[in-house]
Amino acid sequence: MNHLELDAFDWKLLKALQTNARLSNVALSEQVNLSPSQCSRRLQRLEQSSLIESYNTHLNISELGYQVTAFISVTLDKGNSLARKNFQERVAAMETVLECYSVTGPCDYWLRVISQDLSTLSDFLNEQLSSMEGVRDISSTLVLNQIKHGHQVPLPN
Repeated sequence: MNHLELDAFDWKLLKALQTNARLSNVALSEQVNLSPSQCSRRLQRLEQSSLIESYNTHLNISELGYQVTAFISVTLDKGNSLARKNFQERVAAMETVLECYSVTGPCDYWLRVISQDLSTLSDFLNEQLSSMEGVRDISSTLVLNQIKHGHQVPLPN
């Protein structure tokens, strides 16, 4: 847990950046009522504390040719820690795996994967995932429509 003490200006900075991370330092300072130099110092402190992890651009995946999104559950053989480590390293390197979570419940991992089409997804499941050492079970769920996609963390007023 981050133990950086945040005041009202810090919370305003974080809210403004979550809404628009491309704000110039001058625009950001005007929005939170600080001088540009104070704003810059506070922003640098938030970045150095790892409270701000990165700045990203959200791309339209369907416009880039990825027509299929799937959530894939993966179960590994129990007790094979080397296979677990290898699985995590290989999945982390796969570009079409956008997210991977180690979870509790009937499976070990949840992956969010994008693919150009169903055939490409099938190849990914059959040739890449299922061929990994230690993979016991794979189940996939296709996304029909995206209802909400958020990145903003709820922050106090």
